[in-house]
Amino acid sequence: MKPPESAIDALLLGVHADPFSLLGAHSGPDGVLARAILPGADSVEALSLDGRPLGVLTKVDDRFLFEGRLTGDPQPIRYRCSAGGHDWVVTDPYSFGPVLGPVDDLLIAQGAHMRLFDKLGAHLIRHEGASGVHFAVWAPNAQRVSVVGDFNDWQPGRHVMRKRADIGVWEIFIPDIGDYRAYKYYIVGADGVAQPLKADPFAFMSEIRPHNASMTARPAKLDWGDEAHRAHWASVDARKVPVSIYEVHAGSWQRDRFNWFLNWDDLADQLIPYVVEMGFTHIEFMPVMEHPYDPSWGYQSTGLYAPSARFGEPAGLARFIDGAHRAGIGVILDWVPAHFPTDQHGLVRFDGTALYEHEDPRQGFHPDWNTLIYNFGRREVQSFLINNALFWAERYHVDGLRVDAVASMLHRDYSRQEGEWIANDEGGRENWEAVEFLRETNKALGAAHPGFITFAEESTTWPGVTQPAVDAAPGTRASALGFGFKWNMGFMNDTLRYMGRDPVHRRYHHDDVTFGLMYAFSENFVLPLSHDEVVHGKGSLLGKMSGDEWQQFANLRAYYALMWGYPGKKLLFMGQELAQRREWSEERALDWALRAEPSHEGVRNLVRDLNRIYRAKRALHAGDCDADGFRWLVVDDSANSVFAWLRMAPGVNPVAVISNMTPTMLSGYALPLPHDGKWNEILNSDSLHYGGSGKGNLGQVKASGGTAMVTLPPLATIMLEFAGE
Repeated sequence: MKPPESAIDALLLGVHADPFSLLGAHSGPDGVLARAILPGADSVEALSLDGRPLGVLTKVDDRFLFEGRLTGDPQPIRYRCSAGGHDWVVTDPYSFGPVLGPVDDLLIAQGAHMRLFDKLGAHLIRHEGASGVHFAVWAPNAQRVSVVGDFNDWQPGRHVMRKRADIGVWEIFIPDIGDYRAYKYYIVGADGVAQPLKADPFAFMSEIRPHNASMTARPAKLDWGDEAHRAHWASVDARKVPVSIYEVHAGSWQRDRFNWFLNWDDLADQLIPYVVEMGFTHIEFMPVMEHPYDPSWGYQSTGLYAPSARFGEPAGLARFIDGAHRAGIGVILDWVPAHFPTDQHGLVRFDGTALYEHEDPRQGFHPDWNTLIYNFGRREVQSFLINNALFWAERYHVDGLRVDAVASMLHRDYSRQEGEWIANDEGGRENWEAVEFLRETNKALGAAHPGFITFAEESTTWPGVTQPAVDAAPGTRASALGFGFKWNMGFMNDTLRYMGRDPVHRRYHHDDVTFGLMYAFSENFVLPLSHDEVVHGKGSLLGKMSGDEWQQFANLRAYYALMWGYPGKKLLFMGQELAQRREWSEERALDWALRAEPSHEGVRNLVRDLNRIYRAKRALHAGDCDADGFRWLVVDDSANSVFAWLRMAPGVNPVAVISNMTPTMLSGYALPLPHDGKWNEILNSDSLHYGGSGKGNLGQVKASGGTAMVTLPPLATIMLEFAGE
């Protein structure tokens, strides 16, 4: 049947909602009819993909619409076009069948598809005998969706997509294009209004800012050599092994001679050996997903599936992670499902409606960050995010995700005044949809990737952040989130406040240190001294310490040693191992020249040795999350600002951690110890090697009758390990 003229007009104007119904090869009562739009052609011959002639098409409209009868069955077609003595070949995308199938439809509709990153986005594939790129995007409320890019002159009428009506996904296979091609989606909303061109939510690569098109690319790489590393972490309980994390901003750890970002390979050559030397177990990168604005540090991402083009091709990140794993270093990525930016090329009103976000700003807008909030209660949105977590674990072999701003997700009234938020169905402030999303994410990761660790940046008293996300009893709510670890923000706030006080006043604030041990084992904690403490006018950690310059360095050394002896996993932001003087800025590299100054290099040496001791002594790490691995020795000596505790683990000698937080050396201090005999001084933050005064115990003390007389250096922390009778 000949299509009505209005349909042909819509087709040639690029506004037909279903061009697949008119273009390509279709069976009819008179055989197979082929119809194609071939701009510039005068004559057209149809060929099979292997070059067999199938028939000739005739121009039936001056707007370069061609039609003709073909031999054989409907199949993918190439057209040999001729005009003005020139020939060229075009493979017809409308002659190919769909790539997605009914199983995909079912799982996507249920929100249960755990391989969305293999289906949506742009995939370089071979389909029905041709190589090309399959594009698929979710835009259920769109009237029409096209792929536009450098392969079709960004013309929306050239590659209008096929809609899978049941699930709202649009797809098209475009043959004869490969990787590193720029593209976006041209989306016309249900109201007929075209949206700003949209980047692909599942893009594996993006243009480097300020450009923001998506790029066709293969994610990650194929030749991994990290089997031993992954098997190790799958075989251990992360709570009982050393975890010491070096937090890094990839764009400012180091720069090249032009003050430009290092690419992943150069970063690997420099950063991985440094982290190995320093004894850290993991690198945690602030978000490396694509983001348009450098000063957002990646926390406002527009491309959750794309490593930022600032650092080179996606495979570069995979090579970095593989190299880190081969060197015994794990890699954690900051992950931001709490909010997304309002950039017009991003997810905001993606198909003309509030698709990924909430329509009501009382649920869908973050006043703190001027960003939008994912609609966690929508199964497709939840699936998009859960698949993203699985994507980084599978395709990039990432060891863990640190989830940013969890508290803002859990509470509907986060940073909101009365009347600015909507209560849940029970009238409460809990965001149960976000709770369910976090629980399902942790369950999916745990099931698919044993040994994968998730970390929650969660600053409230939400119960069970690190408790297993088991199903709730019928009729009840499950609040346990299933994270591996939670950042201990209380430790960071209390102890930094204490270290900023003049030592003469510390006796009145003794509980700034002791209070944290009241809840230290209520969750599995990481002790974070993160980037948040050294930005936005907060100065550096060195600058937070009280006293003159000598005291500041001594305080910082004592503080680090106290932290490494305190129960909980460790995290230190880059540059703080150098006792960086300046506040961190994303616009420049760290002040590596400080290493030439003995006081700064001394702090670095201390951090290196703390990591080595922490990793070597099971007493210092096996009980990080176990109350049985901790015992107070001196808890109430506020007059001398002394703290002492014991760290223990089954089958190994205990380690005593003692801090003197005054500038007065305490000689002959009566320290209670549980075992009589020799105790070796395995660390002293006042050592000359670290820039201290060299006071101490000459390597050993001896306990008798449950007490040892020890020397406590000024503003210092020492560690004593029981050596036997």
